[in-house]
Amino acid sequence: MFCEVKPKERAGVINPIFTCQPCGAQYASIGIKDCIGIVHGGQGCVMFVRLLFSQHFKESFEIASSSLHEDGAVFGATHRVEEAVDVLLMRYPHVKVIPIISTCATEVIGDDIDGVVLKLNNGLLKEKYAGREVHLISLHTPSFKGSMVSGYDVAVKDFVSHFAKKDKPNGKLNLITGWVNPGDVTELKHLLAAMQVEATVLFEIENFDSPLMPDGNHVSHGDTTIADLTGTADALGTIALNRYEGGQAATYLEREFDIPTIIGPTPIGIRNTDTFLQNVKKLTGKPIPESLVWERGLALDALTDLAHMFFADKKVAIYGNADLVIGLAEFCIDLEMKPVLLLLGDDNTSYPNDPRIKALQENVDFNMEIIMNADLWELENRIKNEGLELDLILGHSKGRFVAIDNNIPMVRVGFPTYDRAGLYRHPVVGYAGATWLAEQMANTLFTDMEYKKNKEWVLNVW
Repeated sequence: MFCEVKPKERAGVINPIFTCQPCGAQYASIGIKDCIGIVHGGQGCVMFVRLLFSQHFKESFEIASSSLHEDGAVFGATHRVEEAVDVLLMRYPHVKVIPIISTCATEVIGDDIDGVVLKLNNGLLKEKYAGREVHLISLHTPSFKGSMVSGYDVAVKDFVSHFAKKDKPNGKLNLITGWVNPGDVTELKHLLAAMQVEATVLFEIENFDSPLMPDGNHVSHGDTTIADLTGTADALGTIALNRYEGGQAATYLEREFDIPTIIGPTPIGIRNTDTFLQNVKKLTGKPIPESLVWERGLALDALTDLAHMFFADKKVAIYGNADLVIGLAEFCIDLEMKPVLLLLGDDNTSYPNDPRIKALQENVDFNMEIIMNADLWELENRIKNEGLELDLILGHSKGRFVAIDNNIPMVRVGFPTYDRAGLYRHPVVGYAGATWLAEQMANTLFTDMEYKKNKEWVLNVW
């Protein structure tokens, strides 16, 4: 038995798992209040990303574009950024934060967005918008390397490093959530509230699920403020839930402001949630209340009802963001399942050194493949041509055709999910997330059994 970590053997990409770095930067920017990002590139670099956000959340988000055209690709287009900033400030009087997000085209032609920011700070902002608080932040996210995951990580670090400023201790915990859903933030805040811990949540995205009100529709936006970001330097500690989605920002705060920092694990499942609460206790000194012990017991009861009877030895393939995939794999192992294939969809070469992956290599008692820089053809090829047998697939909606074509049940988890309703409202983290996710997996297997008209013994029921 072995756990093998290896890169995809092909040079090309067929059916990618991820989109590009600017998407991650845009996701971080919409988590900040009074912030509208300008994506310096072609209109498609905004249009298709906004489409993904709208498909996933069924909401509208405000992101601007410098609308790079052919002449700009030849002669340079920094003037488009200057025009975009001016138009944005005129049209939106409330805007205070404007990240300038680079793309593959503008990085290739060498447009100096750092220089543009300096020029605008010394020119337009002083001359036309004197007395108005405006923060221009350059985010370098070329699309020819990394992925939406690394783009998010870069953006969070750059936002924090721009705003964080030492003043006096605020007694708060910095919680860097990573790429999560509103339901995850609600669950995390619930856990912290139960421990009476006040936290700065990066990013506060509960309002990505926006209401329809009598006075009209609301444009969705995050609620993390400039004051929240500034105060990260005065926190009593930092917990980054994900190594690859906010880890840079956590490390920066530790290095620059000597803030105690813990990175991971992603609190998916019972044991990782236990570790998260112990980490909160360690940094804050607050005890874990009996109410959370009770919630843990309810979750354990729900999982015990399912694990051995229905999940034992079921083979699973998982793809998506690395922190999510690893957390889901650990959860599946705790449920007696066998995650035989993990697909990590970008070119991050540090994955083999991840202590969680090393732990999998040392402890799994079945054959497992972990493919780096993977695409969804890796999944399809193994099923069609290499005889991989699977009972379940876990991943976002982009892989649904692999599941459909090969008649394998699939649970949607991750981003983007657009062919199931309301999943962004439900957590996959915490004790509530463990219960919800396990029951989703079980019900998906039950439905598949009924669809295929299999006898009950297939699910170990007699």
